Amino acid sequence: MSALLFPGQGSQIVGMGSEFYNEFEIVKEIFKNADKKLNYSLSKIILEGSEEELRLTKNTQPAILTVSYSIFSVLKNNFNFDFSPFKYFSGHSLGEYSALVCAGSLKFEDAVYLLHERGKAMQDAVPVGKGSMIAVLGTKINDIKELMNNTNKETGVCEIANDNAEGQTIISGDKKSIDSFQLKLKENKIKCIPLKVSAPFHCSLMQPAADIMKDKINKTFFKNPNYEIVSNVNARPEKDSKKIKDLLYEQIFSTVKWRESIILMSKNGVTNFIEIGPGKVLSGMVKRTLRNANCFSINSIADIKNLENEFKK
Repeated sequence: MSALLFPGQGSQIVGMGSEFYNEFEIVKEIFKNADKKLNYSLSKIILEGSEEELRLTKNTQPAILTVSYSIFSVLKNNFNFDFSPFKYFSGHSLGEYSALVCAGSLKFEDAVYLLHERGKAMQDAVPVGKGSMIAVLGTKINDIKELMNNTNKETGVCEIANDNAEGQTIISGDKKSIDSFQLKLKENKIKCIPLKVSAPFHCSLMQPAADIMKDKINKTFFKNPNYEIVSNVNARPEKDSKKIKDLLYEQIFSTVKWRESIILMSKNGVTNFIEIGPGKVLSGMVKRTLRNANCFSINSIADIKNLENEFKK
């Protein structure tokens, strides 16, 4: 059994999707539709940069969706790839929107608009320099939670933003609280790395962004998806469009339960995880959590041909 995975922020790179853009008319059309919906040239930012522009959250989020959906469309329409053996679609943070588009729940143009607005709202929720995020490595999440409970007595925000993989947890909050927790981690000889991010994502400081997005999400038409969407918020399969809308609202300020999502899919029979979109971040996370999983990253036409050969075996 197979699952389709869609990457989130951090996987972007200038020029991503260019091979598909140059080769397939369907991709040119998708890029053109994104530009038209947003009323500026997102496609130029994706294909030519600058890196600084692409890194702006309001551009990154719709850009990664555009590339992920383009690759999916090429697989489906140009290579006639059979998605019938797939049980689950799942995306990391913004990747959940990519999953919903590819699963037939949400129109691409609507998702591009929502992610652009989501990016702006998340960026504006906390003044630049007031928030912080760190990656904690090589430590189980329960040990991190215990350390938080024992040491974080301040009124500030220091929360688990991403439970990414076995031994990879992201912490988010206000700078003072995160700096303080970082010292506690070092005292306990736990490795942590500051992340270069523009805002403290997936923590309660994002509540203002969620409030802005709630109305925009509710006004957008969603259908029940053709595949089960494993939600970041509860790590459970969802097919009800109303419930999915509620979860997309909650997702903005909640922990991304990616490790739990991967374990859920594995327990339910998934052995093949196929990552569609820029980078190989999710494949790396899956392998850290499930040592024997088959992971495929689709970034090029050659990757598609390799995938076809694997599935013919």
